[in-house]
Amino acid sequence: MKKTLLATALFGCTLAATAAESPSPGSADAANPETLDTTVVTATRTAITVDDALAPVTVITRADIERLQPVSLIDLLQGLPGITMVQSGGIGQQTSLFLRGTNSTHTLVLIDGVRIGNVNAGLAAFEQIPVEQIERIEIVRGPRSSLYGADAIGGVIQIFTRHGQRDGSITPSLSVTGGSHGFAGSQAGLSGGDSHLWYNVSLGGEYTSGFPACKMGAAEAGAGCFVDDPRDDAYRNWNGAANAGYRWDDGTELAFTWLRSKSDVEYAGSPYGGNLAVNGQEVAGARLSFSPLEAWKITLNAGQSRDNSTTYYQGDYYGQYYPRTPTGYADSRRNQASWQNDIALADNQLLTVGVDYQQEHISSATGYLDSNRGDTGTYAQYQATFGQNELQLSARHDHNDQFGNHNTGAIAWGYAFDHGLHLSASYGSAFHAPTFNDLYYPPFGGIPSANPNLRPETSRNAEVDLTQKQDGWNWGLSVFQNRISDLITLDANYYPMNVSSARIRGLEAQGGVNLDGWQVQGYLTLLRPKDDDGGPNDGNLLPRRPEQSFRVDADRSFGAFGVGASFYAAGKRYDDLANQHRLGGYSTTDLRASYAFTADWKVEARLANVFDRQYETAYYYNQPGRTFYLTLRYSPAAH
Repeated sequence: MKKTLLATALFGCTLAATAAESPSPGSADAANPETLDTTVVTATRTAITVDDALAPVTVITRADIERLQPVSLIDLLQGLPGITMVQSGGIGQQTSLFLRGTNSTHTLVLIDGVRIGNVNAGLAAFEQIPVEQIERIEIVRGPRSSLYGADAIGGVIQIFTRHGQRDGSITPSLSVTGGSHGFAGSQAGLSGGDSHLWYNVSLGGEYTSGFPACKMGAAEAGAGCFVDDPRDDAYRNWNGAANAGYRWDDGTELAFTWLRSKSDVEYAGSPYGGNLAVNGQEVAGARLSFSPLEAWKITLNAGQSRDNSTTYYQGDYYGQYYPRTPTGYADSRRNQASWQNDIALADNQLLTVGVDYQQEHISSATGYLDSNRGDTGTYAQYQATFGQNELQLSARHDHNDQFGNHNTGAIAWGYAFDHGLHLSASYGSAFHAPTFNDLYYPPFGGIPSANPNLRPETSRNAEVDLTQKQDGWNWGLSVFQNRISDLITLDANYYPMNVSSARIRGLEAQGGVNLDGWQVQGYLTLLRPKDDDGGPNDGNLLPRRPEQSFRVDADRSFGAFGVGASFYAAGKRYDDLANQHRLGGYSTTDLRASYAFTADWKVEARLANVFDRQYETAYYYNQPGRTFYLTLRYSPAAH
């Protein structure tokens, strides 16, 4: 398969050589007000426009993905407002996302409405989510625990998988990619539908021989993977997705979604090689919505997410591993269900009330002291528009088997001025539930490694947002402060305690313009993520979060040709709470081009990190240098 994909890529290279000055006709118009008015559901759990969300929202469409030509979610998300991505090596290696300076476990991640993330460590496996299976991403910044419960301190990211068109057509799709470090990837799908039915099925895979994830000298420094391992760390992934739905004439709708991703990841950590993690992620969900009365809509959801991992060390099954990481294998499962009621009270007033339930379970070679827990949440939200004023109120009560009861709430107000100017202010609380590792991990070497008396981490966030959009340009500004209490930290013996607190202040700015045919969109994030616990690290920066980051994307179409570039810069950061291990600031530049040589076929070329910058996002872990990717894409145009 790899040889076939590379041969196709070489064939595409010949085509691309004739298209060195060109863009794809379908480039997303980042400065087009219609793009900003798109409907979102993640901000309020109801369908509203971005302007009505009263929270900063970023939307990434399928057109954006194909325009930017990412090979991973890091390529796609890095540098967007409030987002910092950290990866321990290349494609497929462990990846963390920090939203608005909060911890990597403080962002709730959904796939088609189903909560994901392994329950033992509380992390979503971004590195295992295939970009080619994504239709759309909605990123909501700011606390959302009053609607979703635990973990939405920094915000919520919802990923929607590819779906079928409802125009009566049957549409195949195909992409084949080849590139640096032996990269080869492909995706094939079939979608269709009519006014009632829609469906999509898609299969994909990718391989890269990779590069050494861990920097040489790690053994002497006692950092990174703690050994000098010069071998390339390869990555293989197989994935599939399917969704289907049917809508009756009375508005009743039934839909199903499914996504599975399985990966073999070679990892650094032994001078002899042979280290392998076999990871899997699966998400399935079903949704039924109907209206028993004209003013009352009911939505029922059920779903399950699973994460599993089996670890091999030097070619053998790994029976021992370092503290607070499951040994040998781990399989986490989360069953979920919800009942939501949307009730129209009067013109421009909507009341939403609902109940969520989730049950978490872990099975592992590590004998956890407890392997199950459940959580029931009840919530209510009121949305109203009075003239030019908008109001949103929400409250939620969660009862968890382990830590008992927890309440959260939020209030937001907005005012629509003339000329597209919009002002909003909000205040909200949020919390993060302790993970299975924090609560139940068994003693290691006779030393306790878990604390069943841990309290949830809590936060209080206040912010002001100002946006404006007109024909051909838009801009937005957000200023916020988030105070987090009862932060869970580990002592020298890996024992978790509620001893820390943090204060995060930030400014996010973005703007877009259509300038002489160029679509330009820029993002700036300024953060002060500070330790505020009064201890020896008081005043230090929280690890791996830069104080400044900046990104700009510029694209232009010339008929069948397209060209574009992205520039990203990030300031210095530290890899530890003591701020002893400094990670220097850096910048990267990417170039891209595309050529639609027929109505249905297109070739895309991307040169990433053009100037071959060397940098780290995690201490003593390498990042890719200059890389090149070439994609041949087939997607029938509407006739």
